[in-house]
Amino acid sequence: MPVNRGPLHSRTAVVTGAARGLGAGLARDLSRRGARVALLGREERTLAEVADSLPGESACWEVDVTDERGMLRAGAEIRARFGPPSVVIANAGVAEGGPFAEADLAVWRRVVEVNLVGSAITARTFLADLLDTRGYFLQVASLASIGAAPMMSAYCASKAGVESFAHALQAEVAHRHVGVGIAYINWTDTDMVRDADRYAVLRELRGHMPPPARKVYPVSYVADRLVTAVERRRPTVYVPGWLRAAQLVRAAMPAVVTELSRRELPRLAAAEPFTATGLLGPGGRADQTADPNAPTR
Repeated sequence: MPVNRGPLHSRTAVVTGAARGLGAGLARDLSRRGARVALLGREERTLAEVADSLPGESACWEVDVTDERGMLRAGAEIRARFGPPSVVIANAGVAEGGPFAEADLAVWRRVVEVNLVGSAITARTFLADLLDTRGYFLQVASLASIGAAPMMSAYCASKAGVESFAHALQAEVAHRHVGVGIAYINWTDTDMVRDADRYAVLRELRGHMPPPARKVYPVSYVADRLVTAVERRRPTVYVPGWLRAAQLVRAAMPAVVTELSRRELPRLAAAEPFTATGLLGPGGRADQTADPNAPTR
């Protein structure tokens, strides 16, 4: 496939959570548009397979985004190989579901650490590069950043956190000519979302959303929209576009969700008891089993 010579041509781009799902899709789209891509993630073999499939120059590093020293090592190796990054996408994320009262707090904490603290460490690792290159940082957020849902307390808390973090960073570095964008995305056809649908309560809760909000979008579609936003240094990107309207009714959403939950949760619990899911999808299971002291490559 020919490589595009657009705004990203010969730029160095970093993508976290790049072993599968949206991260892998972002890496492919960036590579097709001419970027040199550094893929970061927990699954060495899967990362290497994604890197090998890209049309342009790429390399992968097995690293935990919550490991500050590991991220610093990866950052130094990326600079040595590709030069300073001018695009960084904080995409790495995990999720778990189930009643908060029964949650394994270690798993709950891990969701917040990966999604929120890992995003902050990613930004901190590469911020000096972005200042030098007048680059762009994209934080992958979610509809959950705008409106929280029951049975997903850790994920919703972490995504609300990354939204606030990105807004703060956006204001802090604007005068230094660094762009910071927030990607609000809805359901995307990833392993994590497919795994969530195996659990009745999560599947039913999605099923009670308005028809446009329950639709699952292909990774290729979401990745294309996000990389276009990177090219244009957008402060926000909504996928699908109608998601922007959720900001207009944001204040009303907690009451609506609470009323729906008051009616539906007892019915769902009677049909099938709620249980904690643990970290969802192959990526979540890889995060639980990966060696936290594994070296970067």
